[in-house]
Amino acid sequence: MYLKHLSLENFRLITRLDMTLPRRLLLFVGGNAQGKTTILEAIYYLATFTNALNSVDRQCINLLTAEQNPGVARIKGTFEKEGRDHEIEVRLILEGDLETSQRFRKEILVDGVKVKAHKAVGLFTSVIYLPQMARLLEGGPDERRRYLNFAITQCDAHYAAHLSRYAKTLKQRNALLKALQERGGDHKQLGYWDQLLVKHGGYLLRARYHAIQEIGVIAAEVHQILTHGKETLTMNYQPALSDLEKKGFAWLFDQTESAFEVEFQALLLHKRSKEINRGMCLYGPHRDDMVLFSNGLDISQYGSRGQIRTAILTLKLSELLWLKQKTGSWPVLLLDEIYAELDAERRDDLARYLLNTDQTIVTTTDTGQFAADFLAQTTICDVEQGVVKLRPV
Repeated sequence: MYLKHLSLENFRLITRLDMTLPRRLLLFVGGNAQGKTTILEAIYYLATFTNALNSVDRQCINLLTAEQNPGVARIKGTFEKEGRDHEIEVRLILEGDLETSQRFRKEILVDGVKVKAHKAVGLFTSVIYLPQMARLLEGGPDERRRYLNFAITQCDAHYAAHLSRYAKTLKQRNALLKALQERGGDHKQLGYWDQLLVKHGGYLLRARYHAIQEIGVIAAEVHQILTHGKETLTMNYQPALSDLEKKGFAWLFDQTESAFEVEFQALLLHKRSKEINRGMCLYGPHRDDMVLFSNGLDISQYGSRGQIRTAILTLKLSELLWLKQKTGSWPVLLLDEIYAELDAERRDDLARYLLNTDQTIVTTTDTGQFAADFLAQTTICDVEQGVVKLRPV
């Protein structure tokens, strides 16, 4: 799979862009704040329909455009997948008066037809690396849950729908728990929301468990290569299921769906008084975490800056290979200033992965970071103030 054409309108720094993209390797070159990262973010938006940097989606609309009524930003991509061309268009829309209130909404069109996000996600797949992603290990569990959600939604047609329904159920159940804490009432009211939480949360828990198991196998091999055998990387899923841990998560997640739901629902019933006392839901995938270990040590706690960067690169390359296994197509790989953070040896290791993909797009401020034979196989574009120009060969 590869992206053939990209059009942007009023997306972040770029007011207008219309370009044809080459297959295999593309290198965007330019100074800071010129629009290189914006292009990568826009491409990734076509895969996940949300912002890669965990910022508010409405902030993707160009500031001057956001002051209009309505303010509209557009991303449109044409890509080839399994021999067929498809088009995805995303419209980010701000309606209303800037001085009073504005309403944000997004529209997604696939081959000209409006669809819901959970129906379109996975049609186009992508993996992105940004320098800010150090917080994936240095930040809180929400960063790692976000990573898992982005990866799984691109290869599991049902995951996004369950994730959305779980979030709505959690909000309603938390409101009821808060009301019971403050005013009392019939605890049996929680039964309905427990069932929904178990149904949708159970799906997320299972999907995350199996994804981490599968990605972990790939990551162990990739990390051995990137560290030249000096480090062994393992990934550990830490679901927020409390008492169920003593039964062993491997056993738990290998149970039939009905058996798992019985266990999960029994946990919620057993902990009902505790949750009411706290006025919030304490168990479920909204409190999950994932831990990476290097030679048995938690990288987020004990890893050096270099180890953290290498671990995240391992994670991203493993995600790439995992999505290829699950979908049968190479995702588009997007790497923002990754070469500036690697030594010469790791740059060579990375280059070998990039040459095997269908399409990789890399940004840099300095082409001197790249080997001559790598540049010889790369299409180079200069980016300045949001304008992209193909560099003559």
